[in-house]
Amino acid sequence: LHVAILVSILSLLIYWLIKDSHRVENLSGKHVFITGCDTGLGNSLAKWLDKRGFCVIAACATEKEGQELQSCSSLSLKTVNLNLADSNSIARAALFVMEETADKGLFGLVSNAEGTAPVAPTDWLRIEDFHSVLDVSLLGLIGITLKLLPLLKKAEGRVVNLINAKGLMAFVGGGYNLSKWGMEAFSDTLRIEMQHFGVKVSIVEHGFFKAEVINSDVIERDLLRLWNRLTPEIRNSYGEKYFVE
Repeated sequence: LHVAILVSILSLLIYWLIKDSHRVENLSGKHVFITGCDTGLGNSLAKWLDKRGFCVIAACATEKEGQELQSCSSLSLKTVNLNLADSNSIARAALFVMEETADKGLFGLVSNAEGTAPVAPTDWLRIEDFHSVLDVSLLGLIGITLKLLPLLKKAEGRVVNLINAKGLMAFVGGGYNLSKWGMEAFSDTLRIEMQHFGVKVSIVEHGFFKAEVINSDVIERDLLRLWNRLTPEIRNSYGEKYFVE
C-alpha cells in the first residue's frame, strides 16, 4: 500500500539522518507531526516512524480513526483531531504539539492531507467548489505550517510537503490543480527563507497508486449533480452530447 511513495519518503528521511548524523544522535527524542493520518500514506508513515522510535504526533480527521491508529502503535504515539479548513482546529492542534514537544521543538512536519474537489469544467463550478479543496490542501497547509514554524526553528527541523504530481497537470478545472501549484510555490519560497534558521523544506511529488484509483461512480455522480444545477444557458452551450461523452 502506497509502497513507492512510502519508499521515497523513507529514503528522504534516511538521507536526512545520514546527512545530519553529526547533530542527530537520539531519534527517540525527536517529535514528528503528520497530517492526514486517518488512512493511507499518512497512517503508514505514522506507524513506521513510531516503530523507528520517533515521538509521532498524528493528526486525524476523526476521533475514531485516531483511536484505531493508537491501538496498533506504541504508547509514545499521540493523536490529535485536525480539520485544516477550520482555523480554530488548527490553533488547537498547534497548541497540542507545543505542549507535547515542550522545550525540544519540532523535528519534522509532514503535510499529507487533501481536500475534496469536484472534477468538472470550470464554468460548471461555483466559488464554494474551489474553497472545498483550497481551504484544506493549500490554505490549511499554510495555516498549520505558520503555527508550527517557531517550533521547527527551535529544533532546526524539516518540513516535507507531499504533492500528488497529477495535480501539476492542467487537465481539469477547479481548485485541485491550483492547490498543488500553490503548494509548490509556498514550499519553494519557504525553503529559501528558512535556510537562515537551519530548517529544511522538501517536496515529495508522487503519482498514481493502486490505493488512490479514482472511483468512476463517484466522478459520474458528481458530474451529474453539477450538470443538473447548471443554468439552461451554460447547459445548452455544452449540449447533452458533451455530457454523455
